[in-house]
Amino acid sequence: MDGKTSDPEALIPQFVFERLLNQDSQGRRIILLGQIASQPALLLAERAAFSTSPQHLQLFTSSLSSVQNLGDNDIYRWYLARSSSSPAPYGAVPAASSQDEPIEPPHDLKLNLIYPCTEKHVRKYTPQKLRYVTESPEIYARYTRPWIVQQREEGRLNWVFNILDGKTEQEDVLYRSWEHDGRAATGQEKKARHGQSEDRDKRFILLPDLNWDRKTLSALHLLALPERRDKWSVRDLGKGDVEWLEDMVKRLERAVGELYGGRDGEGLESDMVKFYLHYQPTYHHLHIHIVALTLDAGATQAVGKALDLRNVIGILKALPDEQSSMADVDLSYTVGEGTELWEKTAGKNPACFGRIRLMLATKSNSKAAIQEYNCFVYSSSNLGFFNVDIGFLKPGLGTQDLFVK
Repeated sequence: MDGKTSDPEALIPQFVFERLLNQDSQGRRIILLGQIASQPALLLAERAAFSTSPQHLQLFTSSLSSVQNLGDNDIYRWYLARSSSSPAPYGAVPAASSQDEPIEPPHDLKLNLIYPCTEKHVRKYTPQKLRYVTESPEIYARYTRPWIVQQREEGRLNWVFNILDGKTEQEDVLYRSWEHDGRAATGQEKKARHGQSEDRDKRFILLPDLNWDRKTLSALHLLALPERRDKWSVRDLGKGDVEWLEDMVKRLERAVGELYGGRDGEGLESDMVKFYLHYQPTYHHLHIHIVALTLDAGATQAVGKALDLRNVIGILKALPDEQSSMADVDLSYTVGEGTELWEKTAGKNPACFGRIRLMLATKSNSKAAIQEYNCFVYSSSNLGFFNVDIGFLKPGLGTQDLFVK
């Protein structure tokens, strides 16, 4: 048989499954090895895109079945569901179990519900133009830091503190560091050490990321939440935190090994995962992303969002003194025009984002020496022209005297 047929659609029902060859880390694509008419065959299956027609979208929630809540915290809830009430996936007849009971089809959708949502949430998930910006230390101190303070004062981290305080999502906590450190210590010693402030600064918990199905190791995505609350983002890390961060990396490697290592050769070893921080993060309580190297790298791991934790440690080591920190360096990242950060910084205050190199020239000396100045960029065009404000550096200097290098 040469595999040709006058009815291609008739081949699919004849496929006899042998084994799973591969799958992507998101569970959206599988490659099956099998046979059709005693000949080897490969079947590559990928989930189709959602229909975006208004008629289908109006019926979307009513078409779901077997909705199962996985957890909730404040206004956030997440679920598993089936996309139809079909008795088996792909329209197949379910096989009988040893008890002659039908096999339930798997959940094929993961749902996140934000209710009640805010205008900030709506903006976050609405398509928007992206900008790649450079945040200088001056801009961070003048604009970004006050904005972060406002977020925290408005209670936008309550859901994080609820987890750390043991009020919510405790059933989802995978690992508590203080339950694993000092295994040889007696219960009395552990209890005494539990209340010491210096130990509390080292404590952390591990949680599954909302986008992980909690079972596919190739798609592993965990979040480490330190208990200390004085570190809001990578900007709050200083040279004096190197020892704490290096110790954190070692303990996180050990935690991942305890949870997911040694599974008949299928587990994760320490060099099969990576650690990174986000800047800007979604919420300003320092947290570390832990992902399998096999996880498909999407926007969450992209340049302009993710900072490798070990690279951050290397930068901190290179800083000149113990008082130096990541607040003293330029950081470039991607920001959406619809985000609150953009609207309240670059949008509301035009003098924001950017450090450029200027060559100063006067009418009497067009070959003036090149000097570097910290400047605020007002705007830029596709032609590369900039309007800048350096009056606070050299009063009286006009933009006609500037050349951008």
